[in-house]
Amino acid sequence: MKTSNRRIWKWIGGILGVPVLLLLILFIYLAVVSRISPPAVADHSADNLQPVVVSDSFYYLNNNWLHLSKSGLFELYTEGSPYERGVINGKLAKELVQRQEDHFNAQIEKMIPSKFYRHFLKYFIGFFNRNLPSHISMEYKQEIYGVSQAAADKYNYIGTPYQRILNYHAAHDIGHALQTMALVGCTSFGTWGAHSKDSAFIIGRNFDFYVGDRFADDKIVAFMKPDSGYGFMTVTWGGFTGAVSGMNEKGLTVTINAAKTDLPPGSATPVSLVAREILQYASTIEEAIRIANSRTMFVSESFLVGSAADQKAVVIEKTPDALDVYDPQQNYIICANHFQGPKLSKLPSNQEQIKESASAYRYQRMQELLAKAPANTVEQTIGILRDTRGLQGVDIGLGNEKAVNQLIAHHSIVFEPNHRRVWVSTAPWQEGKFVCYDLNKVLALRGLKKEREIIDTNYTIAADTLLQTPAFQRFLQFRAFKQRIIDGGYVAPDSIIASNPSYYHAYVLAGDMAVKRNEQAAAVNYYRQALTKEIATVAERTAVEKKLNELIGKK
Repeated sequence: MKTSNRRIWKWIGGILGVPVLLLLILFIYLAVVSRISPPAVADHSADNLQPVVVSDSFYYLNNNWLHLSKSGLFELYTEGSPYERGVINGKLAKELVQRQEDHFNAQIEKMIPSKFYRHFLKYFIGFFNRNLPSHISMEYKQEIYGVSQAAADKYNYIGTPYQRILNYHAAHDIGHALQTMALVGCTSFGTWGAHSKDSAFIIGRNFDFYVGDRFADDKIVAFMKPDSGYGFMTVTWGGFTGAVSGMNEKGLTVTINAAKTDLPPGSATPVSLVAREILQYASTIEEAIRIANSRTMFVSESFLVGSAADQKAVVIEKTPDALDVYDPQQNYIICANHFQGPKLSKLPSNQEQIKESASAYRYQRMQELLAKAPANTVEQTIGILRDTRGLQGVDIGLGNEKAVNQLIAHHSIVFEPNHRRVWVSTAPWQEGKFVCYDLNKVLALRGLKKEREIIDTNYTIAADTLLQTPAFQRFLQFRAFKQRIIDGGYVAPDSIIASNPSYYHAYVLAGDMAVKRNEQAAAVNYYRQALTKEIATVAERTAVEKKLNELIGKK
């Protein structure tokens, strides 16, 4: 009998062991092929450098420095060869690099509570990005390698510091591909010539990239003078060397806006590094197009490029397979999250984006706002970027994706390329004051050894009056309610609605809470009210209709 039992268990073990063994082999394979070796570096002398701590808010290292401004923004200046400036960046901003990785991983844990799935995701991303280094220039690999020296050891179970920091540069692209930009809905625009007061050349943008509230805590306004190319500035975060919003010393600006994309077969050059290359090496629109055309990307993206040399802006539109250029042939330009060029605008995926996302609605709202600013100024540009209303000024609820200002922005930024001036928002979102930097003056501060404010206070734009309103305080309460619900807690439906009464999502959450309490009649009423509001996307409207129909069907 014992022998028979052993045979049965051996047989069961054999059956179970085959898939387990295959899974183990798969994980080993993924771990092996996803290993990424750091680039070769001839000179490691920068490794031995140590920053001088002048105060809690100012460090310097040779000609490089980091300053925490009274505005709450960190200001970083770096120069030199790729690896050297990367190492120095990491040494000056080590705490910011490590804190940013903490925030990023904390948000991943919230989004994916299962440890098993997070580990699986690690191997999936490693496999997906296994060829990533071959699509990145040696210069940027060396710079990223330098920064990675500052990364904490506690995340080594995910990968080596270099692997992690390198992969974080593709996080925007992977999130874009897997979630069809569920976390991003940026808006940018520019005016010049007759559409601007005194023919000023002005570009503004909201970078609505949301990876949790803490992700935007430590914004860095980075100024770089590399040993090749042009000096430039970007708004960034610890450990990130790419560019999402920036201007160079030639008065060329770059901002990125996501577009509809299909699931890519594998990695290519991250969007932010294409934007960075344009910033560093282009002085005209033609040069920017040439650089964009030379790189293969694995998601679709729009680059709004403004050029002081050309006195206008265009949108370079790029998919993994094609490139198009949208030149408005007028004195203003608008960019949301769909293509406008003669070729790519006709793509079925782009037409779907126009019909089903919030992009076209935001675009139309931008047209309304620009029509009211026929002689646009920096102040008016900031007012437009702060606009929370829908078409014709209708109240669509604070936080609506259809609004230009969705109250989730990592940063908002305004450029005056002709004067090399840039305004950067301060917390919260784009509601705090906008502070001004003169790019040429800041780049001349190499070798700064004494702490000082580098903002040009003559051009500061005051905080938005929205901050002082009861509506804003209610919105903060709404966000707290929403987080409590996400964390598994309960909030009374009427309290949710009272906190944001014009916002469709407040009614959806109220309906969900009613369902949780088995109050089906109330839930039906809330979902019906949600459908009377301005819902951001077709997918969200369909989801509400499905919930409603399921409840009605149970009656």
